[in-house]
Amino acid sequence: MNFKPLKIGNLTAKIPLIQGGMGVGISLSGLAGAVAKEGGIGLISTAQIGFRRKDFNQHPIEANLEAIPEELEKARKIAPGGIIGFNIMVATKRYEEYVKAAVKAGADLIVSGAGLPVDLPAYVRGFQTKLAPIVSSLKAAALVCKLWDRRYQTAPDLVVIEGPQAGGHLGFSHEDAEHLSQAEFEDEIRKIQDVVKTYEEKYEKGIPVVVAGGIYGREDVRHALEDLDADGVQIGTRFVTTEECDAPMAFKQAYLDASEEDIIVTKSPVGMPGRALRNNFLKEVALERKKPGRCRQCLEKCKREEIPYCITDALLNSANGNTDQGLVFCGGKAYRTDKIEKVTDVVAELFGLCGPQT
Repeated sequence: MNFKPLKIGNLTAKIPLIQGGMGVGISLSGLAGAVAKEGGIGLISTAQIGFRRKDFNQHPIEANLEAIPEELEKARKIAPGGIIGFNIMVATKRYEEYVKAAVKAGADLIVSGAGLPVDLPAYVRGFQTKLAPIVSSLKAAALVCKLWDRRYQTAPDLVVIEGPQAGGHLGFSHEDAEHLSQAEFEDEIRKIQDVVKTYEEKYEKGIPVVVAGGIYGREDVRHALEDLDADGVQIGTRFVTTEECDAPMAFKQAYLDASEEDIIVTKSPVGMPGRALRNNFLKEVALERKKPGRCRQCLEKCKREEIPYCITDALLNSANGNTDQGLVFCGGKAYRTDKIEKVTDVVAELFGLCGPQT
């Protein structure tokens, strides 16, 4: 496969790959460092990143903020000189503080979705951290670029276009998440690319476009890079079943055991659809509301009296290995997983650095 390095300003990843940010506790320093070591870009998710700290239950936000530089330092030790950043959800309570903590720690890149990061540039002034909004539509891409231009006289350093087959929270309606055709999504990609080009010309800089969602095998990577003219791909699900992934074995086993019929789109307490594995937890939630326990200050707009369950409780259960009573986010092709792999082998297969794909 022919591919070019992914250049984001003064950063160059020899492999045009971003490992998707996955919380809670799925993509931390172990996975991010391993991908960065192979020449891609590793992302650490800040979603309840400090859940293993002793003070997490009493002071969750403080624990998370303290864990950000710790995880980055550990990833740097795995991949000296590698490109490592953070995925930070716009929906996060005290979002600005998370961004500033990541920037202060020395993050190379911040990728931000689950909402539109319209004020993200304001939080990184004086730093060289690159910024990448995640968008799923022409409307969202145009709005982010327009507001960054008008308010901050800047443009994104990178744009991630996430499709309806992505895992976790989705920037689509429930209907589109399940039924939007690949052709319709690809048409949207081309329109977004045209918008990005206008800002490339205005700011006289390259703004690479990375495609995400449902990219699992080499054929998906080739299609994105060669047919869609993307500058790179973002992949999450394929890396969950690697030895280096920070998820517990029970979480990885849930992927290995999943069939295509087990993958569903469910309503998340965040207020948007999410793709996950069908399990006892989701069956119980469909029948009866699970009263939230201790509030761990995760979402800015959470209404405890209305939510069907606490998403932090659900994700923490999965991060601690109790997947049958937890939320197990996954991408649309998670059912294809059939073995535990090494990150180096996955990268080699995806980009044709080894023999024919099996």
